[in-house]
Amino acid sequence: MTTEETTDTRGVRLSAGDVELTVAPGNGCRVGSLRIGGTELLRQGPRFGSFPMVPWCGRVEHGQFRNGGRLHQLPVNAPPHAIHGTGRDVAWRTADIDTAAAAFTYDLAEPWPYSGRVTQAFQLSPDSLTTTMSVETEGDSFPAQVGWHPWFLRDLGDGGADVELSFQAEWQEERGDNHLPTGRRIEPRPGPWDDCFGMPGGVDVTLTWPGRLELKVTSRTEWVVVYDEQAEAVCVEPQSGPPNGLNTLSRLVTPIDPLELSMTWSWRRLG
Repeated sequence: MTTEETTDTRGVRLSAGDVELTVAPGNGCRVGSLRIGGTELLRQGPRFGSFPMVPWCGRVEHGQFRNGGRLHQLPVNAPPHAIHGTGRDVAWRTADIDTAAAAFTYDLAEPWPYSGRVTQAFQLSPDSLTTTMSVETEGDSFPAQVGWHPWFLRDLGDGGADVELSFQAEWQEERGDNHLPTGRRIEPRPGPWDDCFGMPGGVDVTLTWPGRLELKVTSRTEWVVVYDEQAEAVCVEPQSGPPNGLNTLSRLVTPIDPLELSMTWSWRRLG
């Protein structure tokens, strides 16, 4: 395993059995490809795959948040809000690589107003992928979130049926006309969704491509956004807090208390 940090704009390929994973540190450290037995599971393209959301997830209202008495303005990249953090837009450094494991880092910088370091690590096996992300401060404490935004293919391209989603949420965050949670929790409603759900026992969502593959998305966090309004893909996004959480459910990263979260995709073949 290499341990020297290097800037790498190429794809980093991991493998375990007949499973292949490609990570693109130069393109926001996103997973560009996950192939199981030669079948691609993720939507392809430089904006898709599965990207990290850090140091915030989803939308931040008008791109503004407070840390104590200080008001900060983030770039409004999804007018009228800021969306999905800055980590997906920068090159990460490759810190460690092995056959089935790798770790990457980047340093927080403008337009994020606080200094710190983000680490994302991948561990691949023949039947699972575990991804862990952490945020550490290098000075002042600040609110932050971490999460992931995968684009799972709706149709695996082999003529089979479209993916089916299954999950049991305790509540759904009511979504306002501004696409932000209103603060009111409601009974989960049928899709299509671009909505945040609460799972106090931990995120547990199953995607099934009938007769071919079942994939479970799990995480100890209770928050997940499900987005299935596009024809090409569905998104199941575990995250450490709800959209606009920098303002509504602040989680401080302090010198003695970094933020860390893991997500696991586990799969089994059907038929």
